[in-house]
Amino acid sequence: MSAVIDALDASLAGPPATATPAALEVLHEVFGYAAFRGQQAAIVEHVCAGRDALVLMPTGGGKSLCYQVPAIQRQRAGRGVTVVVSPLIALMQDQVGALEELGVSAAFLNSTLDGDAARQIERELLAGRLTLLYAAPERILTPRFLAMLDSLHERGLVSLFAIDEAHCVSQWGHDFREEYLGLSALHERYPTVPRLALTATADDHTRADIVARLQLEAARLFVASFDRPNIRYTIVEKDDAKRQLLAFLRDEHEGEAGIVYCQTRKKVEETAAWLVEQGIAALPYHAGLDAEVRRVNQDRFLREEGLVMVATIAFGMGIDKPDVRFVAHLDLPKNIEGYYQETGRAGRDGEPADAWMAYGLQDVVQQRRMIDEGEADEEFKRVQRAKLDALLGLAEAHDCRRVRLLAYFGEASEPCGNCDNCLTPPATWDATEAARKLLSCIYRFHQHGGFRAPRAFGAVHLVDVLRGKRTDRVAQYGHDELSTFGIGADLGESQWRGVIRQLIALGHLRAEGEFNTLVLTDSSRAVLRGEVTVRLRVPAEKVARGGRMRKVRAGGGGAGKAAPLPLDAAGEKRFAALKAWRGEVARAHNVPAYVVFHDATLAQMAQAQPQSLDALAAIGGVGAKKLERYGEELLRVLAG
Repeated sequence: MSAVIDALDASLAGPPATATPAALEVLHEVFGYAAFRGQQAAIVEHVCAGRDALVLMPTGGGKSLCYQVPAIQRQRAGRGVTVVVSPLIALMQDQVGALEELGVSAAFLNSTLDGDAARQIERELLAGRLTLLYAAPERILTPRFLAMLDSLHERGLVSLFAIDEAHCVSQWGHDFREEYLGLSALHERYPTVPRLALTATADDHTRADIVARLQLEAARLFVASFDRPNIRYTIVEKDDAKRQLLAFLRDEHEGEAGIVYCQTRKKVEETAAWLVEQGIAALPYHAGLDAEVRRVNQDRFLREEGLVMVATIAFGMGIDKPDVRFVAHLDLPKNIEGYYQETGRAGRDGEPADAWMAYGLQDVVQQRRMIDEGEADEEFKRVQRAKLDALLGLAEAHDCRRVRLLAYFGEASEPCGNCDNCLTPPATWDATEAARKLLSCIYRFHQHGGFRAPRAFGAVHLVDVLRGKRTDRVAQYGHDELSTFGIGADLGESQWRGVIRQLIALGHLRAEGEFNTLVLTDSSRAVLRGEVTVRLRVPAEKVARGGRMRKVRAGGGGAGKAAPLPLDAAGEKRFAALKAWRGEVARAHNVPAYVVFHDATLAQMAQAQPQSLDALAAIGGVGAKKLERYGEELLRVLAG
C-alpha cells in the first residue's frame, strides 16, 4: 500500500499540465467546451502520450472526457479504437447515445443486441471505423472478442483500454465483481496498449488492490478532490422513517427527481407503493424484478422529470442523469465508499442537491451482524468492521460531516457551512454516567440468576430494567432485584436507545447473535471505571427541517423547473421553449433529454439569446456537430 501512497503524493506534486492544441481542438469542436476542468488536462495529455493512469475523480467530475478526448485524438492520429470496459448496460447505452449526438462513431456490444446487430458492429470494429466500443468485462474476455482484438492489434488499431468503475476489481471495495479480475489479461496480451482505470471512490485498501490486480504499478495516479460542495449532507435519527422521508420530499423536493435507497427488495417495493399512495410519483428497482420491468423503470427515470426511484444498490452505477436533486437512504450503507458513491449520484449538474439519511439502532446492529455472520475470513471481516466504524463515526459526528467524509479519503478541509451539523450544530451532553449505568446493568445480567439467565437480553429488555419497568420478562429473570433496576428512570426510552446506538457506534458495546444480545467490549472497562468521558448527541426534536433549507434555496423552483441561471421573465420563457423543443428532439432520437443538451447549456442560450450561428457556437456545450444539426432550429426557438 505504501507504493500507492507514494504514487499519490507524486501525482499531486508539480505544476498543472496544459492541454495541447490538438486536445483543446477536440474538446471545443466535439464537446463544445473552451477549457478542461481540474486535472482533466493533465490526464488527457498523459493518456494521449500512450501512458497508463489510475484516475480517482468524484461522480460528476468529468471522468468520461478523460478517455473520450484521447480516444478521438488518437483515432484521428490513426491509432484505432478505444475499448471501454463498463459493467452496466445502462451506462453503455447512455454514453453511446451521447457520443452519437456529438457525431462520434461509438457502439456497444451487450445482450440487448440481436445477432445481426452485434455482427454489424463487429464488422465496423474490424474495419477500423469505430472510435469507441463499450463492452462488459465478461464479453471482452471471450475468445471471440479477444480474437478481434488480436486482429486489430496486429494492424496497430487498438488505441486504449479504458476501465471504468475500476473499484469493482477490489475485494475491499463496495461493489466487487469477480469478472473484473480477468482484466489483467489485457496488459499481459497487449502490453503496448495504454490503460486508463477510473473510479469515483477508493480508499487506500481499494487503491492498492486496483493497482495490484490490474498490474498498474507503473501507472500515474491522479486524484481529484472528493468534495462535492453542491451536495448538502443530512443524517437524522430514525423515528418512523417513511414519514420522515415523506416530509423531506414534500418540504424540500416536491416534483423533483431523486433516488431512495433501501437495503432489501421487500422494503423497496413496500416503500415505492407507499409513496405512490401518498401522491409521490415513485418506481421500484431491484435485481429480483423482471428484466423488462427494470428496463422500463430505469428508462422512465432517465427520460421523465420528477420521478423518484426507490431501489437497492443494484441501481445507480453509471446513471448519468444530471438533475437528480436528492439521494435518500432509509437504511445504513455498508461503508463510506458506498455512501459516497450513492450520494454522488445527486447534483451531477452542479446545482444544489441533498444527501439525506435516516439512521437508527437497528441499522447498526444489522450491519454488524451481516459482517460477523458472513463467510469471509477474519482479515476481511476486520477491514469491513473498520469501514463500518468509520461510517458510524460520520453518522454520529457532532462536527462538520463534509470534513469527516473528505478526511476518510485523505483530504483535509474546513467546515463547509452547508451540512446539517454546520447549519444547526447539534447539542451534546456528558453521557459518561448514563453509559456507566447502562454497561453496569449489562454486567449484572451476566452475573445474576444462574441457570435462569440465558444471557440473551437485547435493547428493549435493557431499557425496561434501567427505567424500572416490571414487565413479565423482567420478573421472570429476577432483574427487578438487580441494583441497577430503575437507576435510569430519569431518561426516556428513546434517549436510552440513543445511548445504546451511540455506544455501539463508539465501540463500547456490541450486539451479537440472532437475538442481538448486548455484550460488553474491551473498551467497556475503561468507561465503567470512569477513565473515558462519553459525550453524545442530544436527540433531535421531532420537527420538520425543510423550511430552513427552502429559505436557503429560495428562487430554486420548488418543482425543479426553474433555470440554473438567473433569468428575467422573457429569459424564463425562452428557457421553457428550449426545454420543450429539447423534449421533442429527445423523443425523436430515443435518448434522454440531457443527452441532447444539459439544462445549463439551455439556460446560457436563454440568457445570452444568441442571434447567429457564430454566437450560438460560443455557448458552452454546443459542439460543431450539434451546431450543424440543431443550430438553425435553436435560433428559431430563441427568436420566439
